[in-house]
Amino acid sequence: MATETRPELDAHGHRFCVVAARFNETYVRRLVDAALAVLRQRGAADDALEVIWVPGSFELPIGARWAARSGRYDAVLAFGVLIQGQTEHFRLVAEAASHGLMKVALESDVPVLHGILAVHATEHAAARSGEEHNRGAEVALAAVQMAQLARGMRSR
Repeated sequence: MATETRPELDAHGHRFCVVAARFNETYVRRLVDAALAVLRQRGAADDALEVIWVPGSFELPIGARWAARSGRYDAVLAFGVLIQGQTEHFRLVAEAASHGLMKVALESDVPVLHGILAVHATEHAAARSGEEHNRGAEVALAAVQMAQLARGMRSR
C-alpha cells in the first residue's frame, strides 16, 4: 500500500511572511486581513506573522525572495491586485510576477503562495476580496498546509 501524506490545517509553531503590493491597496488590504485572520484561526501566533509592503505586484517576487532567503519563515504569501486598464500592462505584470514567485519558491525551497488577482474590472476585485469569497483566506489555508508539508518532508 502506498504512503499518503496529507498536511493538517494547523499553523501552530509555523512562521509566515505576507508580502503585499501597495498598488490597489484597498483590495490588497482585504486579502491580507483575511489571510492573517485565517492564519490566526489556525493557530499562528501574532509574533509569527509579518507583513511587508512593496510598491506593486511587479515587486512581489523580490520581496518574497528576501523573505524566503531570510530563513525566518515556513511560508511566504504574496498578494497583489491588478485591474485591467486600456492596455495589456496588467497582464504583463501578472505574468512576470507569477513566474517570479514560482522561481523564488523553487530556488529557495520555501513555499511561496500566489495571491495575485488579475481582474478585468474593480467589481471582480471587490468580489474576490470580499467577505463571501476571499482569495486571501484561500491562500492562507494553502500556506498552512505547505508549511506543514515542507517541515514533514525535511524531517524524513
